This record gives sequence, C-alpha cells and structure tokens, in this order.
Amino acid sequence: MARKCAICGKQAQSGSSVSHAHNVTKRKFKPNLQSVRARIGGKVEKILVCTRCLRSGKVRKA
Repeated sequence: MARKCAICGKQAQSGSSVSHAHNVTKRKFKPNLQSVRARIGGKVEKILVCTRCLRSGKVRKA
C-alpha cells in the first residue's frame, strides 16, 4: 500500500536539503500518517489517515 492518506490523498512531496555551504540534495517531505480503525461503509477497516483529517473530524473512528 502506498504511503498516502485514505481521505484527502496527501502523500510525500519532493524537495531539497540545503546545507550551510548551499550544497543541495534531494529529500522527501512525508505526511504524518496514522493507522486508524475507522468505520467505512458500515464495516470497520484499518486505514492510513493524515493527522489533519483526524483532527478536523473527517474520519469516524470505530
């Protein structure tokens, strides 16, 4: 399974690490995903959800 929020679709973004000497290397910004038991379509499933969706109440916990 991809590291992606099941609700909003948030996933890793690419960017750059920049050192003090301005050496630039590729890096990833990963979303804060939590494994949650949620009620989906009347049954309970384990899904990956970002903390913003959890906090805003878009997920109904089982």
